[in-house]
Amino acid sequence: MQLHQEIQREIDGIFDRIVQIRHDLHANPELSGQEKETRLLIRSILEAEGIPFRTFEEHYGVIAEIVKDPSLPTVAIRGDMDALPMPENSAKPYASKKEGIMHACGHDAHTAVALGCALALNRIKERLPGNVRILFQPAEEVLEGGSSQMIEAGALEGVSAIFGLHVYPYLRTGQIGYKYGVMMAASDTFSFDIYGKTAHGARPHEGIDAVLVTAMAINSLNHIVSRRIDPIHPAVISMGKIEGGNAPNVICDFVTVAGTVRTVNASVREKIPEMMETTLKGICEAMDAKYHFRYEFGPPELKNNDHMVDLLKEAAREVVGEQGLVDLIDPVMGGEDFARYLQQVPGAFFRLGICNEAKGTCIPQHNTRFDVDDDALAIGMKILSLAAIRALKEAHHAT
Repeated sequence: MQLHQEIQREIDGIFDRIVQIRHDLHANPELSGQEKETRLLIRSILEAEGIPFRTFEEHYGVIAEIVKDPSLPTVAIRGDMDALPMPENSAKPYASKKEGIMHACGHDAHTAVALGCALALNRIKERLPGNVRILFQPAEEVLEGGSSQMIEAGALEGVSAIFGLHVYPYLRTGQIGYKYGVMMAASDTFSFDIYGKTAHGARPHEGIDAVLVTAMAINSLNHIVSRRIDPIHPAVISMGKIEGGNAPNVICDFVTVAGTVRTVNASVREKIPEMMETTLKGICEAMDAKYHFRYEFGPPELKNNDHMVDLLKEAAREVVGEQGLVDLIDPVMGGEDFARYLQQVPGAFFRLGICNEAKGTCIPQHNTRFDVDDDALAIGMKILSLAAIRALKEAHHAT
C-alpha cells in the first residue's frame, strides 16, 4: 500500500474517536491563555499513544514530535485551542457547559484535527520521509497571539515548512479554499482618550465638549481610508467601543474610544498610526481639547508561500478532487496569528469547508449557534497530513 493511501486509512480508522474528542473540547471551552484543561486532555492522549511532547510554564501550548530520524527534515502542523467569551445558543448534546464561553470559531475542530494528524502519522512514522511537529497553540483570539509564545518556545526550530487550516462556513463540506499570496489582513488595535472640560449642558461655551470632539474625530478618522489611502490597497478602520459622559445635562469632559485597523499592505499599515494621530491632534487643537492616542500592532498580514500552496493543492486533490478546490482569489480583512509562523518559514494556510445545511453548520463564526460538520474533520486531517508528507519528501530530496 502506498504511503498516501496508508495515512488516509489510518485517519479513517480513528475518525470516530476524533469526533468524540472534538465534542469533548466543544463542551469544555477555555478562553485565551486559560487552556489548562485542554492541555491536560491533549497530554493524556499523547501519553497514551507514546508520542513525545513538550509543555511550558509560561503558557498552555503543547509541542508534539513525530520523530523518525532527527537527521531528517521536519514539517510542522498547527492547531489552535482557545474559545471565545460568548454564550452558546445550541441544543446540541455537546453544547458548552461553561456559561459565557463557547467554541464559536471552530478551534475545537482545529485541535481535534491536529490530534488526529499526530495519532495517524505516529502510527506510520517509520514510513515517513522525515519528522512532523504538531503545534497545539493557545491564545489565537487575542492581539498578542499565542503564535509568538510558541515561536519563542522553539516551535519552528529546524522546521522547513508549516501548514494550518481554519474551518469555513462559507464553503460546503467537501470543499477547501486556497489562496496564493496575501490571504488575510494584518490586525491591529487602537484606542484614544479625549479630554475636555465639564460645564452645565445649558452653557456649553463654558466647557470643552469631549463628546463633540470625539464625534468630529471619529468622522475624520473614517475618511482616512476613503481619501488618504490608495483604493487598490484595502484597509479598514473601525471604532467598536465608545464610552463617556455622566448625565444628559452635563458637558462631558472625557471620552474613550477603541477600535481595530485591518490592512493587507505593509507600507499602508505603517502609515496609518501617524495618519490617525495627526487627525486627532488637529481636531483637538482646533477645539482646545487634549488627547492620548495608543496603537498596538498585532499579527501581520497572512501571506502564503506560493510553492507550499501548490503542494497543498496536490494533497487536497487526493482528498476532495479538483471539484473541491476553490480559489478564494481575494484576501479577507480578518486576522490570523498563523501569519507569524509564515514570516519565519514557508507554509500555507487554507479554509476547510464545513457548511452542511442539513446539520445546521452554515452559520458564520462568532455566532452563538456556530457549529462544525464533523465530516469535515477527516478531510482536514487527510489534507494536512498529505501536505506534510509531500513537503517532507521534497525537503528530503533537497538535502
